[in-house]
Amino acid sequence: MFVDETTVYLKAGDGGHGCLSFRREKFIPKGGPDGGDGGNGGSIILLCDENEGDLAKYRFQPHWKAKNGEPGAGRNKHGANGANCILTVPPGTQVIDTETDRVVAEVTTHGEEVVLLAGGKGGLGNINFKSSVNQAPRKTTPGKPGGTGTYRLVLKTIADIGLVGFPNAGKSTLTGTLTHARPKVAPYPFTTLHVNVGVIHYNDTYEKIFLADIPGLIEGAHENRGLGHEFLRHIERCHLLLFLIDMAGTDGRKPIDDYKCLVNELSQYSEILAKKPRIVVANKMDEPQAAKNLVAFKKKYKDEVLPISCLDGSGLDKMKERLRKLIRASRKNTKSK
Repeated sequence: MFVDETTVYLKAGDGGHGCLSFRREKFIPKGGPDGGDGGNGGSIILLCDENEGDLAKYRFQPHWKAKNGEPGAGRNKHGANGANCILTVPPGTQVIDTETDRVVAEVTTHGEEVVLLAGGKGGLGNINFKSSVNQAPRKTTPGKPGGTGTYRLVLKTIADIGLVGFPNAGKSTLTGTLTHARPKVAPYPFTTLHVNVGVIHYNDTYEKIFLADIPGLIEGAHENRGLGHEFLRHIERCHLLLFLIDMAGTDGRKPIDDYKCLVNELSQYSEILAKKPRIVVANKMDEPQAAKNLVAFKKKYKDEVLPISCLDGSGLDKMKERLRKLIRASRKNTKSK
C-alpha cells in the first residue's frame, strides 16, 4: 500500500537532572561539591533518504520518541546525552504542524537533515554553584523537558515528468512500456489507485528520467471528486507534464473536450500546475478514428503533440528522444538558477 500522507506524534528527550554530591575520600577533609551535570535529551531529526519509497512505516507506527539524557553523578561525572531519534523520509516530504497548519520543514535532497524538535538541556550539578561565600552548595537544576508536537507528513513525489489523463486513456500501459514499473493494467477505469513512479532508461548515455503516473482524473477533481485530486501534489515539482489523450475517442469521448477539461482541472487545483510546460501525447493512433480526431485537435490547440500507439509501439522512440531533450534543458536551467 502506497502511503503519501500520515500523522505522527513526536517527543524529544528530556534533559537529565543535575547531581547533588560532595567529595568524600579518606585523608581529604572538606572535599567540596562534585555533582556533575545532566546529559542533554535526544532530538527528533528528519533525514531525507532516497531509498525510502513512501511513508508507510509512519502510518503503522505513529509515535516516536528520542532518548532522555542521563542524570549527572558524583566525582563531577557528566550524564550521557540521549540518543537522537532519526526519521528517514523520501525526498519531497513536507512536515506540517497540525495546530497551526504551517509547513515547518521540507526535505528534497538525499542526506538533508532538519531538526524538528530539540532535546531538553541537561540540568546543572551543584559544582556549578560553588563560590567563595558558598563552598558547600546544595543547589542543582532539573533537566529541561524536550519538545513535543503532532505533525502531518505529506509526500510530494519528485519526478521529472508528470503523466496525467482521464481513466482508460492508457497511462498505466504507457508507464509500463516506457519504464520498469509494473502498474496494474485492465480494461476498466480507475485501475490505478496510487502513484506509480517509473524510470525511463537511455542505454546509450545511461541517463534516467523519472515518470510519475497519476491516477485518472475526472471532471471536478479539484473539488475532491474521483481519485486523482489526492495525488496532484505529486506533480507540482515535475519539470514537464504529459497530457495523455485518447485520440480514438473511446467510450464516445471527444479528445478536444478531454484536453480542455484536464487543463481546467489542473488550473483550478494549482497555479503552479497551470504554468508547467506540457506536451500532448495522442494515444491509440492505431484506431481508425484517431487520425481524423488528431487533425481536428491540432486545429483547435497549438500545443506540441506527439502521436503514439501503446499497442503497436509506433511513435514511442521518437517520444523518448523528445522527452530526453526537454528534460536535459529543464535540468540545466534549474541548476543555473
